[in-house]
Amino acid sequence: MTCTYTDIPKLGFGFMRLPEYECDGEKVIDIERVKGMVDAFMDAGFTYFDTARGYHGGKSEAALREAVVERYPRESFQVATKLPAWMAKSADHARAMFDKSLSQTGAGYFDFFLLHNLGEDRTKLFDDWGLWDFLAEKKEAGLIRNLGFSIHDKADALEEVLAAHPAVDFVQLQVNYADWESETIESRKCYEVARAHGLPVIVMEPVKGGSLVKLPDAAVDVLYGVNPEASLASWALRFAASLPGVLTVLSGMSTLEQVRENVRALAVPEPLSDVEANALVQVRAILNGIPTVPCTDCRYCLKSCPQDVRIPTALASLNILALYGDEHRAQENYDWNASDGPASSCIACGICEGVCPQHIAIVDELARAAELFEGDAR
Repeated sequence: MTCTYTDIPKLGFGFMRLPEYECDGEKVIDIERVKGMVDAFMDAGFTYFDTARGYHGGKSEAALREAVVERYPRESFQVATKLPAWMAKSADHARAMFDKSLSQTGAGYFDFFLLHNLGEDRTKLFDDWGLWDFLAEKKEAGLIRNLGFSIHDKADALEEVLAAHPAVDFVQLQVNYADWESETIESRKCYEVARAHGLPVIVMEPVKGGSLVKLPDAAVDVLYGVNPEASLASWALRFAASLPGVLTVLSGMSTLEQVRENVRALAVPEPLSDVEANALVQVRAILNGIPTVPCTDCRYCLKSCPQDVRIPTALASLNILALYGDEHRAQENYDWNASDGPASSCIACGICEGVCPQHIAIVDELARAAELFEGDAR
């Protein structure tokens, strides 16, 4: 298949970390601030907006309608949203999500539509419920211009999905310079699989949820030594945008200042120079030299845990703290990915430690994660 868009501006606006305020004890999207951010984004010549059914507790798509769709001509921007089958109670419920997204966004059609967050045991659900064929029919009906998927898994899993479903127009991958050679994320390997299939890539997590603007001092010194005027975020965005075949690079922006900073970085996207690329290699080496929990995400522990504790997720959050000191991102990762198997449910049986190739003291690390990330468990 061929993507119908080939010249999208290199920065996309992710509607997943929008500004909020509290009202009667509930978080509410600050839609007026979002409108100001959208205006600055559009005024700078950028046009791609990314949302999903589950973002902001199901409120993101409606926010996009109010801030973008109802205020700009439909042909002046692109809308992407996603169907999270793993949030559905049944196949019918999952299919109904498409119509709900169409209604909530008011977009009329989707420029990009994604099967959301494939990987691990989530992938099978999309097949079992016939969602690939269902969405292909929506595309045939003109309600989807480009059909693809996002995935948080390793390169072999991506290859399996593409082998089973070659008629996709694009893939959305986690790509950033910190994870480029990671054994757990396999950012480079996944990118190369997508390109080997001739598919364009939409990049998610280019700044690793904001962690790459909270680098250790030694890493900051390397980057400022090359260009003291460049923001830390700009290094991350330009790394991703420089890769051949990247359609656009998503950023979940929360403030007007972030929008202005990011549009400056990619207004005229310049490939990294050899000196700049080498600086990022040095930064990656500094990060790799920081002691962390040596989890390789082999998932043997998941197969053996009687409590279904999300062990790799808990360890990943601990490592985010160790590498970047980023409490917000560590907590966010934990809340998003470990809610169905929290560390506090560990019964200290030790089975996981018996199968761990890295000989990690998993029980102790889970106790630490529960203390740090679960308020009720303290």
